[in-house]
Amino acid sequence: MNTIIPLLLVHIQVLNNQIKYLLIFIAKNIRLKSKPSDWNSPKYNKLKIDKLPLVKVPEKKNYKELIAQHLVNTGKILRPILRRKESSIPSELRCPCCNAPSEYIYDNTGGRGQFECKVCSSIFNKVNRIDNPIELRCPYCNTGLLLKHKRKNFNVHVCNNKKCSYFSSNLKALSCDNLEEYRSNPSKFKLHYIYREFTTNFFKVDLLSLPDGASSLAFRKFTPHIMGLSLTYLINCGLSTRQTRDVLKEVHNVNISHSQIANYATTAAFCVKAFVDNFDYKPSKYLAADETYTKLKGIKQYVWFIIDAMTRSILGYRVSLSRDVGPCILAMRMAFAKFKIFPGKALKFVADGYTAYLLAAQQFALHRMPFDVTQVIGLTNDDPVSKEYRWLKQIIERLNRTFKHSYRITNGYGSEDGANTHVVLFVAYYNFLRPHSFSFWKPLNYVPEIDNCPNMPAKWVTLIQLSQQILLSKQIT
Repeated sequence: MNTIIPLLLVHIQVLNNQIKYLLIFIAKNIRLKSKPSDWNSPKYNKLKIDKLPLVKVPEKKNYKELIAQHLVNTGKILRPILRRKESSIPSELRCPCCNAPSEYIYDNTGGRGQFECKVCSSIFNKVNRIDNPIELRCPYCNTGLLLKHKRKNFNVHVCNNKKCSYFSSNLKALSCDNLEEYRSNPSKFKLHYIYREFTTNFFKVDLLSLPDGASSLAFRKFTPHIMGLSLTYLINCGLSTRQTRDVLKEVHNVNISHSQIANYATTAAFCVKAFVDNFDYKPSKYLAADETYTKLKGIKQYVWFIIDAMTRSILGYRVSLSRDVGPCILAMRMAFAKFKIFPGKALKFVADGYTAYLLAAQQFALHRMPFDVTQVIGLTNDDPVSKEYRWLKQIIERLNRTFKHSYRITNGYGSEDGANTHVVLFVAYYNFLRPHSFSFWKPLNYVPEIDNCPNMPAKWVTLIQLSQQILLSKQIT
């Protein structure tokens, strides 16, 4: 008995050491399932887009008729307001409901912006009701929205009603720690209803415009074949203009300047854009969108791409200096223009968690083009949506890598015109000239005139000629 107890103690110590070793091994090599993030917390409401507000058109009345009706009903004349001190109300201010002059308007808040009409009893705000012909109301509590901020392309309207059901539910959903943080710094949280009213109409912007600077196609010193060679080395091979100049001189014995090669690229971009944007791609109902950044004189700029996941063709693209909803809408317009009949709710539009895509979809819904945005968030398939649509996000990410490889040699762009030129030529090359493994090492879109060309410079020249025919046909019509 005396010998068994020490043996058991030694055995227990050995087992404890093995357990410790296994725990260390599991911690280093086996990934434990982490606690899922609480995406429903109001702390993340800034990543969400609220639904559209209620729109109320104020009923227009005539203050003279209302004054006459008041005399009939009461037998008394409705006189202007007798003020005891100098009025702070502007003389040009009029009631938006009955058009009563400033003599019939009360200053409700002592110069802070709220007024009341004595004739029709309507309460209005100088900023919200005078500037806008409509009144925006919260869809949850039917309270009028207040203009909070004026941004570059949109105005921010907020519902400040503390009894609003939307605000109350978000406030109750806060944890104790978040509640203390909200009380100390409320600007970090989005608890009130917010609506962004866009002041720029992105649906009337010309999508076919390209910056000036294109040279003439009347070749004096060089032939169209030299232009095709320049584009081949510049776009297909990813060389810079100076490297292209050196290759043409040392391999083809062509003495040309790098600035002339840049002019050729600008001219080609201006021409091929018509063919690229007007080609019948026969798009599917599966689209993927993403934005990537480049450098413009050392400053970040953004390139937006929308790709057809079934055919791999680039349908929409845009270069912008800002990462906001404006260029996102323009890229979507370019992609949706490829549909002969817009699929509407049948469209599967996949993007990341950036809110610009949801805001853009909201604006398209206002123009009778409703569709849903499927957001694939994160790098792992932690939710059913990511598992189902991850492959669409991977397609657009591979396109971004291909694009960055094409412009890497430039180390960024020297001008906005150069950025637009390169993106247009890249899209033309990607859609019509580049061999893809997806299409058995042939171009994504078959064009007989291009396919019959003997070499790549001839294909570039043919693509420019086809684009010129489209431009001429548009001028005739």
